[in-house]
Amino acid sequence: MFTGFAARGGLTDHHDDGFGIGFFEDKACRLFMDNQAAASSPVADLIKRYPIKSCNVVSHIRKATQGDPLRLENSHPFTRELWGRHWLFAHNGDLLNFHPVSGGHYQPVGNTDSERAFCALLEELKQISPREPCSTRVVFEALCAMSERTSEFGVFNFLLSNGQALFAHCSTRLYFLERKWPFSKARLVDAELSIDFAQTNDPEDHLCVVATQPLTLDENWQPLQPGQLLWIEGGRIMQKAQLRVSDEVRKKNEILLTLPA
Repeated sequence: MFTGFAARGGLTDHHDDGFGIGFFEDKACRLFMDNQAAASSPVADLIKRYPIKSCNVVSHIRKATQGDPLRLENSHPFTRELWGRHWLFAHNGDLLNFHPVSGGHYQPVGNTDSERAFCALLEELKQISPREPCSTRVVFEALCAMSERTSEFGVFNFLLSNGQALFAHCSTRLYFLERKWPFSKARLVDAELSIDFAQTNDPEDHLCVVATQPLTLDENWQPLQPGQLLWIEGGRIMQKAQLRVSDEVRKKNEILLTLPA
C-alpha cells in the first residue's frame, strides 16, 4: 500500500513537498519524515522495505500552502505527548488567518497552519483533563466541537491518532474502506502492483483505511460527506458524527471539490 501512496508524492500526483509516516507500537510511534518528495526519497525507499505491523498508521504527502516546503519541521504527521501517549496528526487543507491563542503547553516547531491546529486541539483536550486520560468518547465529542470551530477558517481534512483510536474529519474530500475476512486481491491505483490481502492479514483482522482519494481498484471505497467525523477503533467504525457546516463554508467547499485533490 505504501508503494502506491508514495508514488502520489511527485510521480502520479503533485504533492511533492515532503512526506511522513508514523506507526504505533503500543504507546509510542515510529516516525519517518523527509522534506523530499516521497516518490524519490531514500527514506521512502527504506520504508518500503521495512516490515510495518501496526494497529494504527498515519501517513501524509505534502503540497505546501503555508510554511516553507523545504523545512523538515513542516512535514506531517506531527507528534506530541498527551496523557502519557504519543499523538499523531496529519492535515490536508488550508486554514486562513488561523492563529489560536496558545495555552503554553504545546508550541509549533514549524510555521504551518496544520501544526498550529494540532497544538490547539491538544491544548483543549489538556484543559478538559490536565493529567488523567479522557475516555475516547469524551475525546470524540470534544473533537466534534473543535472541528466545527476550526473549519470556519478553511479546509480542515485531518487524521488524528493516539495509537488506540483514529479520528478522521472530512472538510472537502475523504474516502474510507473497511476490510475484513474473507480478504480479496486489489490493484493499486498508482503502481502496477496487486496485493492479496489474505496473505498479509489473519482471519480475525479487521481494517479501516482512510485516504484523500482511493488507493486501490476493485474495492468498495466510500466517500465521507463534508462535516463528517469518524471514530475508528480496532479497525472498525465506532461512531460517525455529522457536524454543522455553515453556508459560507459549504459554498467554498463545493468549489474546492471541483478542483484536483
